[in-house]
Amino acid sequence: MKFSLCIPAYNEAALLPRLLDSVAVARDRYPGGADAIEVIVGDNRSTDATAAIAAARGCTVVPVEKRAIAAARNGAGRAARGEYVCFIDADSIVHPDTFAQIEAVMKTGRCVVGATGVHMERMSAGIWATLMIMLPLSYLFGMDTGVVFCRRNDFLAVGGYREELLAAEDVDFLFRLKRLGRSRGQDFRRTRHARAITSTRKFDRHGDWHYLTQMSTLPFRMLFAKASAERSIRGYWYDDRA
Repeated sequence: MKFSLCIPAYNEAALLPRLLDSVAVARDRYPGGADAIEVIVGDNRSTDATAAIAAARGCTVVPVEKRAIAAARNGAGRAARGEYVCFIDADSIVHPDTFAQIEAVMKTGRCVVGATGVHMERMSAGIWATLMIMLPLSYLFGMDTGVVFCRRNDFLAVGGYREELLAAEDVDFLFRLKRLGRSRGQDFRRTRHARAITSTRKFDRHGDWHYLTQMSTLPFRMLFAKASAERSIRGYWYDDRA
């Protein structure tokens, strides 16, 4: 097994099928063969047909009781058998050349963790303004999103994602892997042409400017008003499909 694609999922019956359709195309395009890629869904106590859809499509379904996206990522990641573990959110669509491009990056030996990056499902002035703030920060700090990938042994070495974090667990994970790679002369790398497509459902629901007008205060509230910040996090990321 070369790749384990890990998908954290909570009540994703509406969008999971389109992700799995795109994964099927990418598996067929991988020169090493589709059988070298397994797909694992960390089902985070879904109450809809998420688990049934995943199982019917040939995915390994790992039930994860703790309601935290980090726990769902870890549940899938710890069940992985592949040399490389990859993480993608259930509301995304992967590029057809995803696995070939990840393999090319990892074979250089210079990458400890990487990401494909993303294209937004749709664009608007508000979404564009948000990207213009977020993208420079991602390049400055050496991180990105989309399909995030690393070696399985390194995933285990850093202990996976920190499950006490309700948000920003992906940022923390990247920083800890980058720290691990420094002693080996490895760092964060991006694939060249395999950006995933990410859903804009948060913008659809909360407005195209909400990230700048509402979510921009979250880091300060996490420092000075933790209870308020946690309520916002749960409402925004955890209770929106309850």
